[in-house]
Amino acid sequence: MYAMLIDPNKRLVWSEIPDPTPKANEVIIEVHAAALNRADLMQRNGDYPSPPDWPEWMGLEVAGTILEAPSGSRWKPGDAVCALLGGGGYAEKIAVPAEMVLPVPQGLSMAEAAAIPEAFATSYLNLCLEAEMKAGDTVFIQAGASGLGMAAIQLAKASGAQVMTTVGSPEKAEFVRQLGADIIVNRRTDDLGAIMDANPVDIAMDCVVGASMGANVVKMRNGGRWIVIATLAGAKTEIDMNLYFRKGLKLIGSTLRSRTSEVKAQILAAIEDRFWAKFSTGEIKVILNETLPIEQAEAAHDILIQQKNLGKVVLTLR
Repeated sequence: MYAMLIDPNKRLVWSEIPDPTPKANEVIIEVHAAALNRADLMQRNGDYPSPPDWPEWMGLEVAGTILEAPSGSRWKPGDAVCALLGGGGYAEKIAVPAEMVLPVPQGLSMAEAAAIPEAFATSYLNLCLEAEMKAGDTVFIQAGASGLGMAAIQLAKASGAQVMTTVGSPEKAEFVRQLGADIIVNRRTDDLGAIMDANPVDIAMDCVVGASMGANVVKMRNGGRWIVIATLAGAKTEIDMNLYFRKGLKLIGSTLRSRTSEVKAQILAAIEDRFWAKFSTGEIKVILNETLPIEQAEAAHDILIQQKNLGKVVLTLR
């Protein structure tokens, strides 16, 4: 089979490699589509390698058809599925623990289904498990027009929360408004701190951080939970710890990729139980910015690097 490897100059090269050999509890998926995530850019740069027991090449979520499945599994050859991976999705085939696989929601394409597992599992982990989000909470989501933002906004709204989010342009503001965002902050023209003073939040899911984060954390409501999942604007900030402890705030660091397959399977099962039907009805939408053949993975990465995407970018193989 072929997979997209990274050469010593960090170029992406479609390369022939051996087919995967499944373990006892694994299925083999013929990949039809693989969605991009910012973690792919970090991995390509050498900063975020795949966990042990996963392929070294990129790709955290795919959709395709089952080629092989263990006896007694809920899956059989020919089933249309999507899957959450620790790595290895940029390939023609992938071996995946059977419990990290979900059916393609009725009415969705393979490209749309590939864009679900990572973004929605990350959102569920951080909003529902780490932050214990409930109806009526105000949730602050950084970078609302990203693929992850698309998922987080809709998951929060489907759970009865109010959503505040940041964007970088009027076009992106309109995009998140259509997803249901209630309070939209243009990070280039608006004063986020002043808006947070007027609209204290209960939960924040932050992929940005940067120097200003510390001043904003202490603007949360008492008992607020600020969850850091990445540091795109820088990893250092300063927090007034007097305000922090008096308000009973929680600062939580979280990554989905480092969780065990068992934990990821529990997250996926909860998403299937609580939200899966909403994809088929259109209550939760998968927004694709662009689909490109996997041979154009370099161009697809450039879309993320330049922050041009509204929603997800997906690579197709068939």
